[in-house]
Amino acid sequence: MAFDPDNVNLNTASKEDVLCYFAISENDYNGHLGARISSIFVILFVSSAFTVFPVLAKCMPSWKIPQNVYLFGRYFGTGVIVATAFVHLLDPAYKRIGPKTCVGESGYWGEYSWCAGIVLFTVFVIFLLDLAAEVYVEQKYGVHKNEEATNAFITHEHNLDVQPAPENSTTVLDEKERRVETWASDGDSTTAERSFRQQIAAFLLLEFGIIFHSVIIGLNLGVTGSEFATLYPALVFHQSFEGLGIGARMSAIPFGNHTWLPWILCAAYGLTTPISIAIGLGLRTTYVPGSKASLITQGVLNAVSAGILVYTGLVELLARDFLFDPCRTRRRSKLLFMVCCSVLGAGIMALIGKWA
Repeated sequence: MAFDPDNVNLNTASKEDVLCYFAISENDYNGHLGARISSIFVILFVSSAFTVFPVLAKCMPSWKIPQNVYLFGRYFGTGVIVATAFVHLLDPAYKRIGPKTCVGESGYWGEYSWCAGIVLFTVFVIFLLDLAAEVYVEQKYGVHKNEEATNAFITHEHNLDVQPAPENSTTVLDEKERRVETWASDGDSTTAERSFRQQIAAFLLLEFGIIFHSVIIGLNLGVTGSEFATLYPALVFHQSFEGLGIGARMSAIPFGNHTWLPWILCAAYGLTTPISIAIGLGLRTTYVPGSKASLITQGVLNAVSAGILVYTGLVELLARDFLFDPCRTRRRSKLLFMVCCSVLGAGIMALIGKWA
């Protein structure tokens, strides 16, 4: 018997019927085609510009971008990516397929916490892929030179630390960081290639997770109803900050001879959401983002993307940069600046989650 919201029998009505009545909606496209078309070009511009800028700035030393500007972009982006994982992916996944939702109370979906299970499964898949890439690179290029270089760096740092400090201690710290940068740039081509392959594997996983998310928000922006006026500007900021995070992380990768790759990766991110908006507009009268099938698809993709970004954000970005990097700055003021940038990025991106 079909659920009748005007005549509910509490003895026979199921929780699934009630939740699905409120959750499932019809296509609510309400026009404003011109504004929706403009969103394709606006988001294409801001996504591409904010992603390309850090990469272009690194390729153009003549621009003389201050180091603090670069550091701000890089670590602000780290915070943005971590907040995206939890606020923009994990929370929406639970709202679509988690417990006490239409999908979460339906059939097999109601027999297990599938949202958490998908995130956990994804985290371990990414961990195994990351480990396999690390082992492959170590076997192909060897680790002895890299280990010796790391040990030499630690010994060198120790020798600098035990030297008597002159009156201007900032000069000592600057000199230490200058020597570290020199040491880091003195590796041979094999070490550089090894570093590239290790970092690009983690970055590709990161961008893959973000692109998943960009497809969903692009489709929804193309067909959403009264929420469009709020969602449009929110997504402009969302895509800008996310693009800045991707571009800043990409600019830290030593691409070496792979000079074409960063531009392809920038284009992949910049084009994904606009193309998805265009597809959504093409399906604006037939695509139903509030249908049960759409809720399941969105929930699963959000959970997979959340697992990818939770792992890469916490392990590859925060932990690797702040806890396990032997070349991390010893200047407390600079370290505090990096941490504050990360916290600021996470805070702003979490706030944007109120609207998008």
